[in-house]
Amino acid sequence: MQKIKLGISSCLLGKKVRFDGGHQWDRFITDTLGNYVEFVAVCPEVESGLPVPREAMRLVGDPAQPRLLTVRTGLDHTQRLVTWSRHRVQELAAQDLCGFIFKSKSPSSGMARVKVYNDQGVPAPRGVGIFARIFMERFPGLPVTDEGRLHDPALRENFIERLFVLKRWRELLAQHPGIGSLVDFHTRHQLLILAHSPSHYRDLGKLVARAREIPRKELSAGYQTLLLEALRLQATPRKNADVLYHLLGYFKKQLTADEKQELLEVIEAYRREYLPLIVPITLINHYVRKYREPYLQEQYYLNPHPLELKLRNHV
Repeated sequence: MQKIKLGISSCLLGKKVRFDGGHQWDRFITDTLGNYVEFVAVCPEVESGLPVPREAMRLVGDPAQPRLLTVRTGLDHTQRLVTWSRHRVQELAAQDLCGFIFKSKSPSSGMARVKVYNDQGVPAPRGVGIFARIFMERFPGLPVTDEGRLHDPALRENFIERLFVLKRWRELLAQHPGIGSLVDFHTRHQLLILAHSPSHYRDLGKLVARAREIPRKELSAGYQTLLLEALRLQATPRKNADVLYHLLGYFKKQLTADEKQELLEVIEAYRREYLPLIVPITLINHYVRKYREPYLQEQYYLNPHPLELKLRNHV
């Protein structure tokens, strides 16, 4: 797989573009995730023509349609940012991005809970940054997060998993696949989808079963929509445990009574959050290799992203 193209707020890469001339360099993003990602850096303020350093800004007014004003002088930069953002997202559409990491709390790039000040100067964390809102409206299904969410192990694993799935899907579409390729993609991602959403798992299965009845573009668009909707839902310990118990069924004839009991105990310990997900996954992967179970050998659920990222060590 080629590197994943990922949009990102420039300051998170260490670029000194913030209003005070500083940055918000995140070493996990650059030093760990960066091994698998090609970053497309974006700084709305600087790219729209504002200097570094510059007067701080904040969102003011209606959280649904706030204005972007400088804090001290009250200059209104709303239209500048809106016009630039609409042009920039059109440029980014040609970049084939698989996701975006925004700068949290930023009045231009914050994706949620950005402070919006009322007429009395009282803030409420109900806003979305000017650029972030326009970007998410233009790419509604694209995986997005901010550096704050990446500090949460479960949210980090979910976001990065979605990046890798979407990259594989994009590569499949680029090859102009037939129905057989779609069925193969779905088959290999079945358990991963199930861990996120049993209802989407059923809906996607029904869609694939009707693949020959649906025009190709409509089929691909419908599948992608359901796939991304499913993966946005969190894979909880309970849902993962259900999948792990399902996996155990593939070895009912090979494992000894003691081995089955050990695996059951490990899965239950994970479900109760005494162990991280990597523990039962490692044990099941051992049995997959030992007994060469063909269906499970192809399942991305057991290897959804590079082991070096250590994402399942903490969920």
